[in-house]
Amino acid sequence: MLFSRRVPSTLFAKFRQFIWPKAGWRRAATYVAHRVRRLPGTPYHIAAGFACGAAVSFTPLLGLHFVSAALLAWLMRASLMASAIGTVVGNPWTFPFIWVWIYTLGRFVLGYEHPASLPGKPTFGELDATIFTVEYLRDNFMDVAVPMIVGGLPTAIVAWFAFYWPLKMLVESYQKARQHRLANPRRKSRKAKLHNNLNAGNVNEPINSGKRQ
Repeated sequence: MLFSRRVPSTLFAKFRQFIWPKAGWRRAATYVAHRVRRLPGTPYHIAAGFACGAAVSFTPLLGLHFVSAALLAWLMRASLMASAIGTVVGNPWTFPFIWVWIYTLGRFVLGYEHPASLPGKPTFGELDATIFTVEYLRDNFMDVAVPMIVGGLPTAIVAWFAFYWPLKMLVESYQKARQHRLANPRRKSRKAKLHNNLNAGNVNEPINSGKRQ
């Protein structure tokens, strides 16, 4: 297949790349932004799709993020591809912070007290190490799921707008710059010819202005 990898990646290699990108997080983020802005569609179509994927990452629907993002993007007439890329916001490095935040916010909204197994003002580490364990979730699933759902909904709404507006401006800027380049091929050609003449020392060689004599 054209542009495919010469040596296919193993499942473990793909998982390791997802956990810790080989090129680093900064280059990985730059790559994602580059892929998103080059997607076909209007700025709204692309930005809204990515925002849908990012928003559902702030919900406790683990395992359903791709489906939820696609459904939300379809309802909003946004890009399904961008929504899939947007789910990268939820990853093994961000999930602990997201879950603790939406759980804490949900309990605050519902007026719940913290679990008796924790101190009055539990730290991030205490919540993460106690609440999100298989044993605790098995015995207290609803006590954890309900606050996370309640806290996740407003957080997802805020996240949608937080990702939508900056990305929309980024895509608009990229598409305008691309249209400008495509609309001015003659100007680009003239600049290239002038540059070549200067390099060759032919500074007095006239350059065709493109106008009819």
